[in-house]
Amino acid sequence: TQYASLFPAMIQDWRHHWGEDDFPFLFVQLAGYQSVHPPYDWPLLREAQMKTLSLPNTAMAVTIDIGDPPNIHPRNKQEVGRRLALAAQAVAYKQKVAYSGPLYSSMEVEGNKVRLHFTHLGGGLVAPRQFGNPERLVGFTIAGADHKFVGASARIEGDTVVVESNQVEHPLAVRYAWQNYPICNLYNQAGLPASPFRTDAWTD
Repeated sequence: TQYASLFPAMIQDWRHHWGEDDFPFLFVQLAGYQSVHPPYDWPLLREAQMKTLSLPNTAMAVTIDIGDPPNIHPRNKQEVGRRLALAAQAVAYKQKVAYSGPLYSSMEVEGNKVRLHFTHLGGGLVAPRQFGNPERLVGFTIAGADHKFVGASARIEGDTVVVESNQVEHPLAVRYAWQNYPICNLYNQAGLPASPFRTDAWTD
């Protein structure tokens, strides 16, 4: 999408014209919005926002868990502000605080399972109890060579998440919260939600 190039270009342009080097830039990732049903337009925009973290001195407040289906702007402004304040403490004021939820970093295939690795563990990965078993994760899908994603079971193992489905014998890719308004529950112990992500770059 154009957003993937325009958003980081805007940040770089502002920094250039204000002559303040790489001044801190904080932003909010698009919250859950619209419907759990396809077509899924918003996940690609969230992905573009997450990739912008490759620019130095940036931070992103993930709000996938506090969205409002009919309103693109979350009503829970206090929590959005709290998460941005944590980002400001870390990026602008160089304080050692957990300021981001888990961010996907890499994957490895282990037979019929996929193991996912993350940064920003914030004391460890958790699934909040309001979803039942505190280690029962929701929001994951998995696919093989046919590129057809199906619902997957996922569990926390140490600092990783293991994903599998009996419908996919040879998995190649995993997606998490890859919907406009996903039901998902991966957090770190700092209480910050994981950003939606995908391990693939497929166009279908």
